[in-house]
Amino acid sequence: MTTTPASRSVALPPWSLAVAAMLSVQLSAAWSFGVIAEVGAAGTAWLRLTAGALIFLALARPSPRDIRRHDRPALLGLGLASGLMGVMFLAAIERIPLGTCVAIEFLGPLSVAAIRSHNKQALMWPVLALLGVVLLTEPWQGTIDPAGVGFAAGAAVGWGAYIVLTQRVGDRFTGIKGLALTVPIAAIATAIVGIPQAAGHLNLGVIAASIGLALLFPVLPFALEMAALRRLTGTAFGTLMALEPAFGVLIGLLVLHQKPSILQAAGIVLVVGAGAGAQRGGRRERDTTTAMREALPYPPQ
Repeated sequence: MTTTPASRSVALPPWSLAVAAMLSVQLSAAWSFGVIAEVGAAGTAWLRLTAGALIFLALARPSPRDIRRHDRPALLGLGLASGLMGVMFLAAIERIPLGTCVAIEFLGPLSVAAIRSHNKQALMWPVLALLGVVLLTEPWQGTIDPAGVGFAAGAAVGWGAYIVLTQRVGDRFTGIKGLALTVPIAAIATAIVGIPQAAGHLNLGVIAASIGLALLFPVLPFALEMAALRRLTGTAFGTLMALEPAFGVLIGLLVLHQKPSILQAAGIVLVVGAGAGAQRGGRRERDTTTAMREALPYPPQ
């Protein structure tokens, strides 16, 4: 008599895990609008970071004894860069479409990847992406929001700084332990502007929504991307992650009803193409892969 297992585990294709991670990131951004309306962009960033910090601290339980003196500058810088990106990103999506914001923000990691490739030809990818951003913002229409674009550019700077610093922190603290050390710093940094905005507007609904947003981003995407990375090559993973601006447009359309024009759709194609191109032929694949892995569900936005 033969027996069959009661259940069989179904292995999901690794690309689907990466796609689910990107959808989770963009859904968290789109669903942040309700909280932003209550406590402002800075207040929302602070609440999400605080919730994320508590979750990562509970999961990793890092010890202060693990931190050496020479680790402190990188940890502090990484936390500050994450906090900067979080506030700037949420302030940007208040003013410009989600897909446009993600595309502008994507210039940060894309520029770092191109510079690190040590290949002059790779510098064409940020230029191509910048052309895509011009099509997305359509400055000739006269309807561009300079503050929104400025905030998105600030988020791009924060993301680029994050990638540079995460390499140093990653040499000492891997995975969730690094997040458990830097997310609390980001939460404290954003408290300076977040608490004044949120003061007097906090209630159980806002707090519960903030916890849900933190689970959607960065907790769930981090787990999904770590699972995907075990079964994907670095180049394949980085190329998939170049689709992030396209998912921003998709979620913006479906959830926020932000319909792009034909020119804006062409701009997204250019940004995605530039992101995919930057992943191919780079001499420092490990650097680029680490940057995409760490930055794309984190730093928290």
